[in-house]
Amino acid sequence: MRVTVRYFASLREAAGRTSEQRDMPEGALVADLLASLASDYPALAGLQAASMPMVNQEYVEVARVLRDGDEFALIPPVSGGSSRFAVVEGPIDVQAISDSVAGPGAGAIVTFVGTVRDAARGQAVRHLEYEAYAAAAERMLARVGDEIRERWGIERVAITHRVGRLDVGDASVAIAVASAHRAEAFDACRYAIDRIKEIVPIWKKEFYAEGETWIGSEADYQARFGHSGHR
Repeated sequence: MRVTVRYFASLREAAGRTSEQRDMPEGALVADLLASLASDYPALAGLQAASMPMVNQEYVEVARVLRDGDEFALIPPVSGGSSRFAVVEGPIDVQAISDSVAGPGAGAIVTFVGTVRDAARGQAVRHLEYEAYAAAAERMLARVGDEIRERWGIERVAITHRVGRLDVGDASVAIAVASAHRAEAFDACRYAIDRIKEIVPIWKKEFYAEGETWIGSEADYQARFGHSGHR
């Protein structure tokens, strides 16, 4: 069987490529694939312990059985405090995020700020609560940055998502993209918010005047009803 292997950040540099097709025997486990990769790329061996395996964009255990056509990615570690990809509990400093991507090569800096609105799904919203698997969420935010680099050649991206209680008007997510030209910056910023909703393990609970509910896939909701979400 054949699986697609994708590399990001430090793992991409260690492997010297962004992706490859790899043949594995039927019934092979994620652990077998990791051993095969470490054999071919010895530099990867020292990074595996701090990285997280994913198959088809879902986190998995090393005992997971691979299937033909699977997409495998080993999500590298990111530095929480100094990273431009962060999950925070307090208010977001949008200006600081924009400043973090600024540079002499930037012809445009595009920012997106998602805020909590006062109504959703036909009900008045009192406040929201966001919960995250923070370590994994920061890794996935960094993955979005890597995808933008691969697609547009843009290196300077910053994303911060807030968790905890947010009141109406509070910023839940801020994205800043700096590039030489504005068109690519706008496209990358839109891509980032869409990918966040698809792959980043952050969950939202909405509190209404009467009742409360956890919200599932915001992307699915938008596809069905055509409304934008809070982030």
